[in-house]
Amino acid sequence: MAAERRSTLRRARRRLARWAAPELEAELDETRRRLKAARRQLKRARAELADTAHAVPEPVEDVVRRVREEKLTYLKPPYLRALAADVLDVERAGLEGLIVEAGTALGGSAIVMAAAKAPERPMKVYDVFGMIPAPGDRDGDDVHERYATIAAGDARGVGGETYYGYRPDLEREVAASFARLGVPVGERNVELVKGLFEDTIVLDGPVAFAHLDGDWYESTMTCLERIAPRLVPGGRIVLDDYYTWSGCRRAVDEYFAAHDGFTLEHGAKLRVVRGEPRA
Repeated sequence: MAAERRSTLRRARRRLARWAAPELEAELDETRRRLKAARRQLKRARAELADTAHAVPEPVEDVVRRVREEKLTYLKPPYLRALAADVLDVERAGLEGLIVEAGTALGGSAIVMAAAKAPERPMKVYDVFGMIPAPGDRDGDDVHERYATIAAGDARGVGGETYYGYRPDLEREVAASFARLGVPVGERNVELVKGLFEDTIVLDGPVAFAHLDGDWYESTMTCLERIAPRLVPGGRIVLDDYYTWSGCRRAVDEYFAAHDGFTLEHGAKLRVVRGEPRA
């Protein structure tokens, strides 16, 4: 009887082990996933702190303040200062080439960049200045859900104001904002270029710095294909939507997986830096 009871007990333990192992393994996997996510979040937080600790000259800081007061951008002041600091670094380094913004909405970030650059350096600001184009089949569900909200007329602008895509004459409005904030496009060598990126971004010279805010896959890929090869050594691209929209992220990952010579710096926004050419 004792031997039979021991045998029964062993069988029961084996059955319990078979039942418990998958449960324990699943719990361990979930713990690992949470730990990995926490580490990513901590890394992002540290990088964000480094990215956003920028001091800019008082005239540029004043433009940052006014852009925010007038609700001309979704970007918070630290991110605007980071863009201005990138442009100022380009000037200090003496890099040649254009300043580019692709996707400007109400123009706030472009105005800050224009205030930071040297007046003689050319800058091009590309946008449809109207409703954002529809996403494609290489964009994820998050993108299509967002576009459905926009297309239905339910999107809200900065601070609850009218969404920029619903405004009747956005190009004129953006140009007026440049002038009102002290950086008129004519005097600051800024060109507003209206149309789809695929039709308008045609460059034949070097690019020193680019801020890309195209949201979806096709618009981001078009920007990268036409701007990244023109980036000078030491030049930078900042991707506004890499952490926000799946289409942008997919385009960036695909493009730079196939092109050498660029360093991707993960922070509050993704920054891409072109290295020195190989001898």
